[in-house]
Amino acid sequence: MYAIVDIETTGGYAANNAITEVAIVLHDGNREVKRYETLVRPGISIPRYVQALTGIDDEMVATAPGFEAIAPTVYEWLKDAVFVAHNVNFDYSFLHSQLKDCGFELDSRKLCTVRLSRKVFPGAPSYSLGNICQHLGISIPNRHRAGGDANATVLLFERILQAGGLEVIRGMLKGRNKEQYLPINLPAEQLDRLPQTPGVYYFHDQKGKVIYVGKANNLRQRVSSHFSNNKTGRQKQEFLRNIYSISHEPTGTELMAFLLECIEIKRLWPAYNRSLKRFEPSYGLYTYEDRNGYSRLILEKRKKQLQPVYTFSMLLEGQNLLRKMIREFDLCPRLCFIQRGEDQCEGIGQGYCKGACEGQESSESYNRRVEEAIETLLKRLPSFTLVDRGRHAEEKSCILIEQGRLYGMGYLPADAAVYDAADLKSYLTRYPENDYMRGLIYAHAERWPVKRKDLP
Repeated sequence: MYAIVDIETTGGYAANNAITEVAIVLHDGNREVKRYETLVRPGISIPRYVQALTGIDDEMVATAPGFEAIAPTVYEWLKDAVFVAHNVNFDYSFLHSQLKDCGFELDSRKLCTVRLSRKVFPGAPSYSLGNICQHLGISIPNRHRAGGDANATVLLFERILQAGGLEVIRGMLKGRNKEQYLPINLPAEQLDRLPQTPGVYYFHDQKGKVIYVGKANNLRQRVSSHFSNNKTGRQKQEFLRNIYSISHEPTGTELMAFLLECIEIKRLWPAYNRSLKRFEPSYGLYTYEDRNGYSRLILEKRKKQLQPVYTFSMLLEGQNLLRKMIREFDLCPRLCFIQRGEDQCEGIGQGYCKGACEGQESSESYNRRVEEAIETLLKRLPSFTLVDRGRHAEEKSCILIEQGRLYGMGYLPADAAVYDAADLKSYLTRYPENDYMRGLIYAHAERWPVKRKDLP
């Protein structure tokens, strides 16, 4: 038995909206068996634009039953039937949510007449209910009312069966067919074509614009997981409605997928990505020459127009490094802005400031130690590669850290030998980096030291 359903609602997602009308037609695959139709008092005001679309206003539903009154009947009609609707996940999400609030757990197999129409009537200009019905010569009296749209869906379903769609239906009902859970505009074949390997995936909208970027150790499994639940909130429902296609970029390893995801989110700024968008190194170590000719070291929040000597996620991390440089190279805490105020320079008292802050040491002498401190810092920053498996057997992946910073990553022939950074760079793509990405690489290198090769 098929339960062909249409509902009208106060809005486009179930979490903060409610049903205003329900129509259910039970169909045995040959003919209509019986039908149920009622207005529903939603308990909230119906927005003006919805009133204009459906013709249902607050006055019409004022004396209608609340959903809790009809829930037992709706559940009995739906519980043993295949749930059929045009854009089935929309109708199902509302009824599942409101039945659950009334103590009923709906767990139906689903059929989407949009997806069925695409398979049985390929090449139609559009598969919205109005357009596909017009294409097939099906009239829709009482459009945008539950009863009228349910009638049109019944006629469309019968036309699908008449056109040989029963085998398609059986295929879609076999097991828990994942196609029923996909966004309405996403072709199932695109999901099937995804490899079960690491990589980055992109969701595109109707115009092809990237609206979400994600990373995965198993692309097909991870993308499928986005659609394994049908959360009723506005953000999730809008997100699903806007997904029209998927593309992907395979990577050799999950680490490379992590890094490429960071890079692509920064490059594309997708509408539905939240994390990683705002991440930037918070602080930098900068150097400049003051009006007296002394080289100054200072920790500041990152400045886009200035190139730091080094960057830090936390101010304390930078302060600890700068204090170490001060002690090792006899620098002045005042000239490094570690000590502020009018008190005597703590470096003079402890023997590691030679009086530059008081004019007792020439700028030339002091600046040489600042240069030495910076050079030593940069030399101590590691240069190494992480070499791992590639995207296929004929290659291997490589990530290059040069003087503590990510230079880039790419793929080498499987038999290539790694000698130095200059040899590698012709194989690699250079990428922007940040502390988060660098931290991922260092953590991976520490966990898998066998993959790390230090470079001169």
